[in-house]
Amino acid sequence: MATPPSTFLTADWRKLIMAQYEVDPAVLTPHLPPGVELDLYEGCCFVSLVGFLFDQVRVAGLAIPFHTRFPEVNLRFYVTRTEPADKDATRKRGVVFLSELVPKAAITLVANRLYEEPYATLPMRHSIAQTSDSLSVSYGWRHKGIWQNVAVEASPTPEPIAPGSVEEFITEHYWGYTKRTRGRTSEYAVQHPRWQVYPIRSVRIEADFAALYGPTFASLKHQQPASVLLAEGSAISVSTGSRLPAQGAFRTRPLFFSVH
Repeated sequence: MATPPSTFLTADWRKLIMAQYEVDPAVLTPHLPPGVELDLYEGCCFVSLVGFLFDQVRVAGLAIPFHTRFPEVNLRFYVTRTEPADKDATRKRGVVFLSELVPKAAITLVANRLYEEPYATLPMRHSIAQTSDSLSVSYGWRHKGIWQNVAVEASPTPEPIAPGSVEEFITEHYWGYTKRTRGRTSEYAVQHPRWQVYPIRSVRIEADFAALYGPTFASLKHQQPASVLLAEGSAISVSTGSRLPAQGAFRTRPLFFSVH
């Protein structure tokens, strides 16, 4: 079946580890793309360290050789946007990426130069091991010669996400926003079914946040996550995006991205 014209990318996102850290909103304000505002959960402002497996990747329906399966680790935060011309004031809930680590240099090159997405290339590895009574998932990256990782041990039986929970808040953001040059913002839609999560038994995070993301995030190294979840994930699709100029007009352009 041909990929619909409105779809830019399809893939599977699997075994997503998401660790949420509470931060002062002022830390994220400089990173807000024009036209969006921070989305809070019960008054808390979160950044999430996310590791997952990007699989079965198709761009415009085509599989790019050697680029269809790889791990990714990103740091993201949560935003909302209300359409200015929407008389019903429909609110779009989305994410903004501070950093996206992948092991494929070609992805970084295209994402940085054409779409201004904050990708970087590092050596990476991942492990997913499941038995009848346990599930182990880990994602690692090597920065300045030192391996870092995020890993969890969980029950192997997934459960539905509870309505109103922090897990629902984290996973139910279906838009992506990118801060562009000249005061513009790119917006793209992400489609996937509601995910299930695995009950977590233990968590291990070894990450040099200051070296990876700058001194503003240094305190996260010694901060316990407010929550950690492991989602099974699903097949996803990403729409062709729209660039939102500073004056509010739209211009359509395909976007290369990742979310989780």
